[in-house]
Amino acid sequence: MQTATNKSPQPKRPYAKRVDEVSAGGLVIDASGTKGLLIGRYDTKDSTGKRILWSLPKGHIEEGETPEQAAIREVAEETGITSSITKSLGVIDFWFMAGGKRIHKTVHHFMFTEVGGVLAAQESEVDEVSWFPLEEIVDRLAYPDEKKLIARSAELTP
Repeated sequence: MQTATNKSPQPKRPYAKRVDEVSAGGLVIDASGTKGLLIGRYDTKDSTGKRILWSLPKGHIEEGETPEQAAIREVAEETGITSSITKSLGVIDFWFMAGGKRIHKTVHHFMFTEVGGVLAAQESEVDEVSWFPLEEIVDRLAYPDEKKLIARSAELTP
């Protein structure tokens, strides 16, 4: 038995290319042990252009770096503050789309103690940087995964 059809073969749907990214950063506690350091970026989806999304400083791990080395470097680059790691807070991983690619991002988070430096936002990537009372940190954070991570750490002292 022969059959005929008018249907042309369905074109294959293009799949977004998967890219794996690994970053490191975390929460810096000031020398007095009462404040935490957050970075702010203006919300591009906010029509007023005034809403700031607060998050933990972090950035990509460069070739040859450990997550700890990258975290210390990124905190200093984004905030002007030098710090030392006191403990690991854990790892967050998530997916998002950017530039037609599926990004799988893994972020290593640490708790730091402020060592020195001068508070200054990195011009190219950060709009604001500020110290907040530790009891306000979870509420200030814009991203649910970071909120959960910091809330889970419960004791916000190094």
